[in-house]
Amino acid sequence: MFIYSVVVNYCMVYYFIKKISGKKYLYAVYSFRLAKGKAAKIFKRVNSKRKTPELLEYFSKKEIELRNKEILSTYKTDSVFTKEQFEKVEATRQNYKKILKKLTNSQLKDLFDRFTANFTYESNALEGNSLTLKDVALILFENKIIKGKDLREVYETRNSRNVVDLILKNKFKLIEKDIIKMHKMLVKDMEIQTGYKKIPNYIVGKKLETVPPENVEKEMKSLIEWFNNEKEMHPLKKVALFHGKFEQIHPFDDGNGRVGRFLINLILINEGYAPLIIRKTQRIAYLKSLEDFDNNYTKNLERLILEKYKNTFKNFFQVYTTYLH
Repeated sequence: MFIYSVVVNYCMVYYFIKKISGKKYLYAVYSFRLAKGKAAKIFKRVNSKRKTPELLEYFSKKEIELRNKEILSTYKTDSVFTKEQFEKVEATRQNYKKILKKLTNSQLKDLFDRFTANFTYESNALEGNSLTLKDVALILFENKIIKGKDLREVYETRNSRNVVDLILKNKFKLIEKDIIKMHKMLVKDMEIQTGYKKIPNYIVGKKLETVPPENVEKEMKSLIEWFNNEKEMHPLKKVALFHGKFEQIHPFDDGNGRVGRFLINLILINEGYAPLIIRKTQRIAYLKSLEDFDNNYTKNLERLILEKYKNTFKNFFQVYTTYLH
């Protein structure tokens, strides 16, 4: 069973006295904002102005109840994104916010350095990059050139660092200009054409043809507009559908898979969720889910994105929630 544990001792708690039938009673009030920006308050009658663990736990549970109620009233459920999954994802979102608030800058750097190395290694490995995780760490954090390795693989890795840093700092938006900029940063020094593709490209082993160059700009504008205007679909489901459609368009001459996975995390971070990693060990399942998407069956890609989101949170972030009181 998934355990919900959002600690709220860093949130806004204040007190007031209410007179009932001539008697005075002390109340604690916890205020916060829901996902849509609406203010919410939780009241609790108390005996003193002490933020006891019991009081914080009460506010924690009530906050989760209200947030889950908002989620369920906002987004449609389906066979993949069920009520239970909504609640689990919302709990991870709240715990992720707590981690960001409670860890020191040094601790956050260590955490995201570890994430960056693993994400870069796994994403590149999905495309056939032969560098080891140790090689990736040496390139990213010690700026070393690994002898005997293809320089393209080294550049591919080196370029990822700045892009991840900007994503984590919310410096990219889901707009054409930033997507093109991201691609340009990722393929720096790799002799790859930047900007949208000028000639058709093909994906080996896929029957579906990618969008021809003359239609790329129109299709990208349409995809971005859809994403930003769709309000009834849960963000993780939208991430999956966006990723599948982006890979169908294949807007760049090269590097589309890597850009697509960076865009997954751009969206998640900007929406307040933790980033995810698709590991090379899931390559076959990942490619199969994209193939199914091409055949108008989206559920496998949705399940994969949901699973990788939860697994990444568990492996990289959840351990910290045990220690942050």
